[in-house]
Amino acid sequence: MWPFSDSSWKTVASQKTKERDSRISNTVTSLDVFKGAEASLQATASEIVQGIQSCKWTAVEVVHAYIRRAAVAQEKTNCLTEILFDDALAQAKALDEEFAATGVLKGPFHGVPVTFKDQYEITGYDATIGYTTWANKPSTYDAHLVRQAKAAGAIIIAKTNVPQTMLSFECANPLWGRTTNPWSSAHTSGGSSGGEGAVLALDGSALGFGSDIGGSLRIPAHFCGIYGFKPGKGRFSTSGAKSSNPGFEAIPSVTGPMARSVGDIELACRTFFGAGDPTAVEACPPVPFRDVKLNPKLRFGYYLSDGYIKASPACQRAVLETVAALRKAGHECVEFEPPTRPAMGIFAGLTSADGYATLLSQLGPDPKEKSLFLVTLGPKFNSFIRWLAIKVVLAIKGDTVFTEGLSNSRVKSVREFWGLAKQRNEFNKAWNVAVWDHHAFDGIIAPVQASPALPHEASTTLSPLAVATFLYNLLDLPVGIVPVTRVDPSKDKVTEEWTNGPGHGSPIFEENLFAKETVYNVEKMKGLPIGIQVVGKKWEDEKVIAMMDVVDKALGPRGFGPGSWKLE
Repeated sequence: MWPFSDSSWKTVASQKTKERDSRISNTVTSLDVFKGAEASLQATASEIVQGIQSCKWTAVEVVHAYIRRAAVAQEKTNCLTEILFDDALAQAKALDEEFAATGVLKGPFHGVPVTFKDQYEITGYDATIGYTTWANKPSTYDAHLVRQAKAAGAIIIAKTNVPQTMLSFECANPLWGRTTNPWSSAHTSGGSSGGEGAVLALDGSALGFGSDIGGSLRIPAHFCGIYGFKPGKGRFSTSGAKSSNPGFEAIPSVTGPMARSVGDIELACRTFFGAGDPTAVEACPPVPFRDVKLNPKLRFGYYLSDGYIKASPACQRAVLETVAALRKAGHECVEFEPPTRPAMGIFAGLTSADGYATLLSQLGPDPKEKSLFLVTLGPKFNSFIRWLAIKVVLAIKGDTVFTEGLSNSRVKSVREFWGLAKQRNEFNKAWNVAVWDHHAFDGIIAPVQASPALPHEASTTLSPLAVATFLYNLLDLPVGIVPVTRVDPSKDKVTEEWTNGPGHGSPIFEENLFAKETVYNVEKMKGLPIGIQVVGKKWEDEKVIAMMDVVDKALGPRGFGPGSWKLE
């Protein structure tokens, strides 16, 4: 029993949100509107730096514009947590004074307004990740990446919202509330870097940093229509990034950039790759960004279903439009069937090894979010109930996907845990042989998820949709997200051809997603962004970024990037 009253979390949440709202209001009402500075909202990070260097704007003018837009983003989506506006203005003023005196930029991100996912420690501000028991305990140091960003001239204006525990792709928690999708208030922004996805899509930040252990930055990028990059383990520093499950290393959690252009993804990686804290336990290999030269004709593999949950017509169309654009540009694209089984069982088995006891112990008095229902359900069953449930599901539905997850979602002995780690390694080896060696692909084009952004609370029973992304966490492969198109009801309805076609997986999850149009409803999803994953081989992070650029240019202008959201 938690030692405080059940309502204690409400008091803390009220205090923190009022404090946030007051900080926003007090700063925004005192801001000046600089003529021409609003144009910086339509500039990439590198263009902002060029504009400051050419004296088109000052850092103060740019930061004023982005703070005003971040406040709009917060009002529209509830994406912000800790507010650093006053510190940001002071830093911008200092940068302008230094530049005026020396004519030298501080670094490659001089004057660029950036945001960080709430988990990153920033001196003087909480890193609650949505737990009320972690509130009012300001950090006493900066995360290493925060220090790096400041040293490069970046100006941090805010931290952004996350789901409770960060093991969910719906962005809601009892402390800060729910973050909505910038293109539809009825749908989620994704998670766990959902606040970042929303603020970037609304031009409230020029660059953001998230993390990814199962799709945490890729899913919000897909849902919100921005670019993202999940590197392989060790390319970015994770020192100073708080976790709900400290010590869990069976699946690597990585830091990565979220942005409004491929160029900004590359600039972030070029600046921060291999520059980790050498004294930290999480020290990354000192491998800087390495320039690559792509072959003029690339060989891509692609697929329309991961074998677990068939991608919706909308998400299949995003892949097929990308393939068509690449072929038109002279590249080879080959459809293949990815050998994904038993990725879900391994992921569920490793993450549930302690029955989620460590993860859930952080909740304290906070009510558990609905999005954690199915994720944490398995370990609650005793062995007989689990055995019976598996028998019933197989007999009635024949659903081996559902039972793969259920049978592995339970408390395990150390010996069983080691066995799963071995199975993970064998899965990696088998993938390398069956995919990279056999097909000789340069990269893979894949759906980010089976659906565009879900309605709120739909992940209560659809959390396994994340298999499309956590597959590549298990494999520890670099993956980029490129926005491709938007949901079009005239093109994306479920048809008889789709229903009777190949690629179906779990009857239970697919029925939940597609039946009766309660979740996948193209009329209600109209205009929602759809992205694709660009996957590369291990340690070929730089090549993936270069392939993202190839994809982006092949697709051409299509309404994404800085300025794509219009102020209503």
